[in-house]
Amino acid sequence: MRGLDLKQDELFSYTTLEQRIPNDHPLRPLRRLVDTVLASMDRDFDGLYS
Repeated sequence: MRGLDLKQDELFSYTTLEQRIPNDHPLRPLRRLVDTVLASMDRDFDGLYS
């Protein structure tokens, strides 16, 4: 094979998205808001998915 022989040391990454996203990232407050809204809709989802 021509060119550089670059090898990947590890196939899998064992870090979570929480570890990759900085604490001050603007999406963090949005995530809390969306989680709260979705939790309030649990009963609606239960009816739809039963």
